[in-house]
Amino acid sequence: MSHRSDPELLVALALRLKGFGEVEAISSVHALEDTVTEDALLKMINANKCVVRQVEGVDKYVLTPTGREEGEELLTTELETSGARDIVQGAYERFLALNPAMLQLCTDWQVVDDGSGEQKLNDHTDRSYDNKILERLADLDREVNQILSDLEQVLSRFANYPSRFRKALEKVVAGELEWLTKPIMPSYHTVWFELHEDLLATLGIDRASESTS
Repeated sequence: MSHRSDPELLVALALRLKGFGEVEAISSVHALEDTVTEDALLKMINANKCVVRQVEGVDKYVLTPTGREEGEELLTTELETSGARDIVQGAYERFLALNPAMLQLCTDWQVVDDGSGEQKLNDHTDRSYDNKILERLADLDREVNQILSDLEQVLSRFANYPSRFRKALEKVVAGELEWLTKPIMPSYHTVWFELHEDLLATLGIDRASESTS
């Protein structure tokens, strides 16, 4: 049976992935009820694991160093007690093999060759060009969902990623082009980045050391 994570672990992990965020954004990562997220945040604030800051009149939450450290400990404990390490390690390696293709796809979506060897911003007027990139994205989407299917079998917290990817993909195909690469929103690239960070955090791998390995 797939292991179900403790709500505080889910909230701490979501805060790590987001950097900071409002209750709704934190809840959206793992499809938590807002009330569950609020209860976990209150406990974490009282334990000095996170703090709340007002940004333009809106409450936003951020992990403290203590919260990040204890969140890492929760992830390590969960990985060992669930017996999921081998599956997660294998999924991470498969994801890492896909990552260069995703990064190149995002670059190709944002810039095009102007015909003289120089690059310019893609104004998305060439539908044929964009459609070829979306075909590549559909292929990557199938592959990453196969990885997530394996992960869901051992850790249920990975079960919300497919719907987040699907929503972003559907938005892009429907013509809302910012849903592919735009930051500070749940675009396809944002969800991809968060999944990458989730796998790194789960396995205790530092992103900087990964890039130099």
